[in-house]
Amino acid sequence: MSMKLYVGNLSFQTSSQDLEDLFAGIGSVESASVVEDRETGRSRGFGFVEMTNQADAEKAIADLDGQEFAGRNIKVNEAKPREDRGRGNYGGGGYGGGGRRESRW
Repeated sequence: MSMKLYVGNLSFQTSSQDLEDLFAGIGSVESASVVEDRETGRSRGFGFVEMTNQADAEKAIADLDGQEFAGRNIKVNEAKPREDRGRGNYGGGGYGGGGRRESRW
């Protein structure tokens, strides 16, 4: 069964291909992607790698967590499930989905 890993503290110059190449040295990689800012297209300094099997993923965590890559000590751990944070202001009526904002005056 495949396992998804979070990779943090990446250099802003790191590409998805760089990430895939790094993890391919450990084991079989299904996918690798560096998360980019929607507006600028620049790296946000973290990404995700999906390893083909759990043993390779655990080895990648053991071998790469805290190691230097492209001038930065990267953080590697199992990715947590994504939380549903809603869709901005839609349906929530304002910041944080708190409904209509009232004046305190």
